[in-house]
Amino acid sequence: MDPRKIETLRAIMKALRTPVTGCPWDLEQDFETIAPYTIEEAYEVADAIQNGSRAELCEELGDLLLQSVYHAQMADEEGSFTFDDVIEAVNKKMIRRHPHVFGDDEARSATLAKGFWEERKAEERKDKPSQGTLAGIPVALPGLTRAVKLQAKAAKVGFDWPSVDNVYDKIAEEVAEFRDAPEDKKPEEFGDLLFAMANVARHLGIDPEAALRGTNAKFERRFAHIEARLQEMGKEPKQSSLEEMDGLWDEAKRLGK
Repeated sequence: MDPRKIETLRAIMKALRTPVTGCPWDLEQDFETIAPYTIEEAYEVADAIQNGSRAELCEELGDLLLQSVYHAQMADEEGSFTFDDVIEAVNKKMIRRHPHVFGDDEARSATLAKGFWEERKAEERKDKPSQGTLAGIPVALPGLTRAVKLQAKAAKVGFDWPSVDNVYDKIAEEVAEFRDAPEDKKPEEFGDLLFAMANVARHLGIDPEAALRGTNAKFERRFAHIEARLQEMGKEPKQSSLEEMDGLWDEAKRLGK
């Protein structure tokens, strides 16, 4: 089998899922148990891109591709669809959504109109059961990302703050409500506060997940500096005071870490 062919990967997956001779672990899996791995692999692709490692990205893209093959194999076994159906569906969708590339001469010469994607998606959904404005946003998305998408959909029908200044006021209101909330209501109020912060991000064109990942990375760098400096002193963080570590944190900031 040629390891550079998609058919080889499909054959491997089929062998893993073959009763009696296949892998016991793979045979036990279903769509629900594999879904978390699919999400995890997508994040690992994003991490590889962030790290700038093309070798790592190559490997992680393979792992993500395996997830599509895995789900398609299980669907094939139950008679729902095949991997070929998956390929056909995405090929048709890409051609359908890019008439300015794959259409006739008139379509290719036309300028892509604002709102084209939304109109095209709406047209594709017209034969499906009627759904509300906020339908179609995956529940499994990261919370902040899903919040932004929910807000953006609501904004398209006019449900939005007229200015980001209004959202700043809302954040101040949510902070006050969070501070005053009884313990059993803290989680709910904290969620409201995060939702308002996501709204600011949307108004300013900031990706909240990317922003938080950047802050996480910055925290790791600066805390690593604290640990390294304490090690030079023959100490560990638990042997240090908050004041000392805070001073080393400020030192890391001055050094641009």
